[in-house]
Amino acid sequence: MAATGEIVVPGGMMDFTRTPGGRKILLAIGAAAVVAAMAGVWMWGQQPDYRVLFSNFSDRDGGAIVAELEKMGIPYKYAEGGGAVMVPAENVHDARLKLASQGLPKGGNVGFELMENQRMGSSQFLEQINFQRAMEGELARSIESVSAVQAARVHLAMPKDSVFVTEQKMPTASVLLNLHPGRTLDPQQVSAIVHLVASSVPELSPKNVTLVDQNGNLLSDAGKPLASGLDPTKMKYVQDLQQSVARRIESIISPIVGAGNVRAEATADVDFSRSEQAVESYKPNQTPDAMAIRSQQLSESANGGGAAGGVPGALSNQPPAPATAPVNAPAQAAAATPAGAAPVATRKDSTVNYEVDKTIQYVQQNGGGLKRLSVAVVVNHRKSVAKDGKVSYKPLSAAEMTQINNLVKEAMGYNQARGDTLNVVNSPFAQPEVEAIPETPIWKQPAMIDTAKTTGKYLLMGIALLLLYLRVLKPLLKKLSEPLALPGPAAPGMAGQPQLAGAGAEGMVALPPGARNYQDNLTRAQQLAKDDPRVVANIVKTWVGSNE
Repeated sequence: MAATGEIVVPGGMMDFTRTPGGRKILLAIGAAAVVAAMAGVWMWGQQPDYRVLFSNFSDRDGGAIVAELEKMGIPYKYAEGGGAVMVPAENVHDARLKLASQGLPKGGNVGFELMENQRMGSSQFLEQINFQRAMEGELARSIESVSAVQAARVHLAMPKDSVFVTEQKMPTASVLLNLHPGRTLDPQQVSAIVHLVASSVPELSPKNVTLVDQNGNLLSDAGKPLASGLDPTKMKYVQDLQQSVARRIESIISPIVGAGNVRAEATADVDFSRSEQAVESYKPNQTPDAMAIRSQQLSESANGGGAAGGVPGALSNQPPAPATAPVNAPAQAAAATPAGAAPVATRKDSTVNYEVDKTIQYVQQNGGGLKRLSVAVVVNHRKSVAKDGKVSYKPLSAAEMTQINNLVKEAMGYNQARGDTLNVVNSPFAQPEVEAIPETPIWKQPAMIDTAKTTGKYLLMGIALLLLYLRVLKPLLKKLSEPLALPGPAAPGMAGQPQLAGAGAEGMVALPPGARNYQDNLTRAQQLAKDDPRVVANIVKTWVGSNE
């Protein structure tokens, strides 16, 4: 029996893990470790799905993009190889709009900002090269503004100026376009880009601009005739004309027979030959009174054969008689010449030139005239549904076919003198065989796959958290929360019997057999202090006065 008034435990000193303080420390460490593991699982489950923000950018643009993302507080990471910047899926569109407002990414093209960083002592050759690079970059930026163009590269060949006219060389340009997937450029857009480049470089002709797409197709010569003599522009004109006629026919017949119940095709014979004709025609002579005089010449002469006869004086010195037309001259002269008088020689010439009627006509006929038009139209039988739901098809009546025939003639611009032909047929349409497409199983649908992935992710996270709680945290809490067990009291006189020592033998109080743990001992000690405080005071006094 110990005489020092303390609890005696067999085996020496109590183990640290069995003490209340040690148990609390282990409880805190275990709980913290489990909570940390559960937090790690939860953070893994909440990790965002990263999507590509920008790719294939220059190093300068990449640095500017990363700096702006850090300012906006948007997390980012790099894809494999650093060729793309990825951000959470919910921030992709927001980040793109904010970066686009700041002009990012600017692209690899360098514009006239290159001229802002000129160094002192740069040569004229370097200045010329920088100016050419700036011109190429600005042109590429302008071309990229076209909706169908994703990226562009411009190469300018600008020869040196020469004082000799014979040695002057014209500049040339080459443009490489990278179009958006599924987009194409029509001839008008190609011509616009060519003229844009040609107008931006002095003395650059549109003929010296070459335009190529990313597939290696030459776009700048699309409107030139091929080696075979076929002109793509003319062929497209004929196709557009035929399609226009077919659309007009279908649009006017569809309201009568229903949509999808009429098919029309047109064949146009277009004359692209150009003819020039000059005609010069003369009209027959008209009466002299109706004709215009262009010029008139009159010549008269008189020569007498002897001396003047008659009584001398004023009467014999009279001037000759007025001139008359040559037709009436002999008769008048015979009548005017007195009998027995000497003949007088006279002469009169008259020349009159009249205008000649002439018509000159110059006719030039441009190509593209319609020579002949042939149209074929097929109309489906009319569909009728019986009361029992049975569907049947009946041919159109003669009156309906006549009406359709007249409408088609008006829509196509039928001209019999031109040789146009029209053929309208009423025939049942062959029903296309509907291919039975197997329904995609629900587990193969993309939406269900994404939902299953998300659900599996959260389910796995919940299972992991539940296992950590049930297998680790809960047993640890249960084990550490168990009260400290003390050995029960031994028989009187036996070695190792735990006793509560008091001031003396009288104050020795033995614990009952049921007090085997710390909580029971504490409860019984509290009850003892309540029932007999004097004994407890003596025990405490003995503990305080003890040297051990």
